[in-house]
Amino acid sequence: MVKFFEQLKRFLGSQPSSPPDLASDPVQAKSPIPESDIGLVLQRGGEQWVLEKAPDRLTVAVKSQTSPDWARDLPSLATRPIDTKLSELTVDPQSLETAITSARNSQDVAFASHVYQIKDAPGTYTYLSNEMTIQWSETSDKPTRNALIQQYGLREIKPVDMLPHTWVYQLTEKSTENPIKIANRLMASPAVVAAEPNLIIPSQPMYRPTDGFYGQQWYLNHNGGNYLATGSHIDAERAWDMIRGDRSIVVAVADDAMDLNHPDFQGLGKIVAPKDFKDQDFIPQPGGLVENHGTSCAGVAIAEENGSGIVGVAPGCSLMPVRTTGFLDDNSIEQLFDWCASRGAAVISCSWGPAAVNFPLSLRQNAALTKAATQGRQGKGCVIVFASGNANRPINDTVYEQGWPNNVISGNTRWLAGFPIHPDVIAVSACSSLSKKAIYSNWGKEIAVCAPSNNAPPGIWLQQTGFIPTPPAVTSATPGLGVFTTDRVGGAGYGTGDFTGTFGGTSSACPIVAGVAALVLSANPDLTAAQVKQILISNTDKITDLDPDPQFGFRKGTYDAQGHSEWFGYGKVNAYKAVSAALRSRPTPPTVSRWIQRQNYASVAIRDYDSRGISSSIYISESNSLRDIQVTVNIDHSFLGDIQVSLIAPNNQTILLQNRTLARQTQLQHTYTSSERPLLKDLVNLSVKGVWKLQVIDYALGNTGTLRGWVLTLGI
Repeated sequence: MVKFFEQLKRFLGSQPSSPPDLASDPVQAKSPIPESDIGLVLQRGGEQWVLEKAPDRLTVAVKSQTSPDWARDLPSLATRPIDTKLSELTVDPQSLETAITSARNSQDVAFASHVYQIKDAPGTYTYLSNEMTIQWSETSDKPTRNALIQQYGLREIKPVDMLPHTWVYQLTEKSTENPIKIANRLMASPAVVAAEPNLIIPSQPMYRPTDGFYGQQWYLNHNGGNYLATGSHIDAERAWDMIRGDRSIVVAVADDAMDLNHPDFQGLGKIVAPKDFKDQDFIPQPGGLVENHGTSCAGVAIAEENGSGIVGVAPGCSLMPVRTTGFLDDNSIEQLFDWCASRGAAVISCSWGPAAVNFPLSLRQNAALTKAATQGRQGKGCVIVFASGNANRPINDTVYEQGWPNNVISGNTRWLAGFPIHPDVIAVSACSSLSKKAIYSNWGKEIAVCAPSNNAPPGIWLQQTGFIPTPPAVTSATPGLGVFTTDRVGGAGYGTGDFTGTFGGTSSACPIVAGVAALVLSANPDLTAAQVKQILISNTDKITDLDPDPQFGFRKGTYDAQGHSEWFGYGKVNAYKAVSAALRSRPTPPTVSRWIQRQNYASVAIRDYDSRGISSSIYISESNSLRDIQVTVNIDHSFLGDIQVSLIAPNNQTILLQNRTLARQTQLQHTYTSSERPLLKDLVNLSVKGVWKLQVIDYALGNTGTLRGWVLTLGI
């Protein structure tokens, strides 16, 4: 390795020479792309990108594991890791071709390439790997395939799930051209349907911050106030009366990292199958000062209800924390979604997107999403939720652009977000606490639903520029409240505490929808991913915004004949309506032949602020199967909003009867039926024999009460 870098430094000090012409291909049919452009046109996802070579950088992948400080052997070069195998080297433009030639001739280098930029979008750097995907035609025979594979020096790696006749190949030492040229030459063959290089493009988070907390979580529930429009929340409290989430429903939050030391991520069975793809281990903790995003997203979706801090949309569900690589190449996307789907994720929340203007999904990325959405969760499919982005641009349309710094984007520009427009994805836009479009929120025909978040001017992160506002400048006010959620513990994070009140963007809207999807599946786990999506879009609040867009002047805040708005999708997600619909979709219980009733009127003092709670038991000696159930409760308490009441069946299955929503009431005398609490239907067909328990837990300090008694009525 040292020998190669010494050679490279010597070459960089000399005048560049032209690399040899390796584009000789007498057997292959002539490509429809002119030979002069064969290495500068990228065909991907049905799109064509015209590429330009970055004048001052190359990528190098070494063959063997190297020391972390190998860059010290190159004092004249700046180096930056792209992934675990590939590094970017910045050089003087006069030395670029010489450096690439030297790298390709080295014994220590497995792969070396130019770095590319997309023409008319120079803010996006695109990196090549040494992999490519080939989809063969149904009529191609094995000898023809093998001849082409040998001709271009390729080695078969694996088939691509969900795509027929499709394999991943790797370039070898026998490959005399880069993957772009090889792919374009292959596309000229009638034996090939599609050929795509595996590109590595950085991701961007969908949020950039501008700088006992449940009362500040307005987006869950509120009764009005400053900057709060009526109904701008998701109606979470009424949904929680039915269900708060079930530990068997796993929400995978794929992001930069998550601070799992936060108190709101604690609890028995809360964390499931953690994974760190960046450091290749199972501890997805933040590794740098800027890795704050995932902690806040996870809090929005599933923060535990523990009597302090905040509460997530689905607090009873479990969290699968996944730290991504930060790059969107085919391997990373496959590994991410395969991990989530194979380890039991029911919902996958993705508050990120490409650091690119035009990003069509590759064959393998499309297939990875389809596989997770149709084969995950034992064939019922994972619910995949994506943020739409914060540039106030379409996720799939053309806009005339002007006024960008250094004309980094100009003229008629195709905006294509890739992931949110996949048909199996739930694409989420953002609305404000005033039930208006969040000014930054991306939009389009593929938006499924919107969810509440903050309000701010639009912006985008590009590799060349960093984070910049999108023009024209927004000069009007951007009223609205920020999202209050978890932050990294202590001094790290967005602020100095364990919580932040300034989170937002579609990054926050996305995990809100993911949390509602988790509640829906907790209510009816038999639903498919497609059915969950349909429930969400069919049970929304139809908010409207008649104001013109402050950047473009158009109005897209109303709904067409199909009930769809380009700004809001099918409307603002509503947890109560969605959970109610999920419960109604459950099978009808069998007919009751007779009822039995037992009671326990022994008074039990409810221990103040004790998570162990108290319980009262009733024993049933009969062994018939349960067909219906009613539970009557009599409780006195000086502040019923402190308590939670649950029924524990003989098999230890726990059903929530009363959540902490009774506020200042002091007497609870109520009969809970399977119609009112449909989760009681989970007990249908269970043997009624055994000990039934009523559990009461006081979650707050300072008020006390007594369980006066309860009655259990069983239909058998």
